[in-house]
Amino acid sequence: MTSTGGTVSETAGAVTGTGGTVVVDGLLVVRGGNEVLPGVSCSVQPGTVTGLLGPSGCGKTTLMRAIVGVQRIAGGSVQVLGMPAGSAPLRGRVGYRSQASAVYADLTVAENLRYFAAVLHAPASDVDRALADVDLAPQANQLVGSLSGGQLARVSLASALLGAPEVLVLDEPTVGLDPVLRRDLWALFHRLADAGITIFVSSHVMDEATRCNRLFLMRTGRFLAEDTPAGLLRQTGADDIETAFLRLIDAAREREGASA
Repeated sequence: MTSTGGTVSETAGAVTGTGGTVVVDGLLVVRGGNEVLPGVSCSVQPGTVTGLLGPSGCGKTTLMRAIVGVQRIAGGSVQVLGMPAGSAPLRGRVGYRSQASAVYADLTVAENLRYFAAVLHAPASDVDRALADVDLAPQANQLVGSLSGGQLARVSLASALLGAPEVLVLDEPTVGLDPVLRRDLWALFHRLADAGITIFVSSHVMDEATRCNRLFLMRTGRFLAEDTPAGLLRQTGADDIETAFLRLIDAAREREGASA
């Protein structure tokens, strides 16, 4: 991704990008007459763990849905691996883990994964690999409907890991997980990125920001800034990402007040 540099007031809202595994250009999403995403642009480079951080309701999920091609858009474009988002050839190349459960409660964990593997034409061996990746092998024969919330989230994540995805779009994949499993999953994300897979992961937990190679900070459908975690701290003079985010919000509010 591109980095803008400069002071807080100069960089906030100035996130753009050309080239990359994912390229979003002037994306406009309207819902109920309101602009949820008012023409945003960004790019995500290959083989990185890129974080999308912001409070609930800021537009993170809408952006991710647009990237996987399941969001109706009113303008702009989204390209993934050089093709329009949602194109048929991308179905086996982009893995998606949504916030909502996308698995069947009346099947076991392994049955769910075998089903999705068959849909993706993934090898049967992928099921055991995905179970091990998310630490669910002991629950392989357990009905999904009897799992805890954290376990259910991991089944959805495992389904996104099936096959050989080149891009993983993960919407708050660590919500409800204990600290040890969160640490292990972030280590997995970086192993996948080291192997060349592009990871785009959203979160509203600021302490997860430091685990990303690069970050987008989002508020009310717009990007406040984009940089490395260290770069954002330098920009804002903050000691942590949460403070940096708050300073960027304050700067944005000052500009909004000045232009009112």
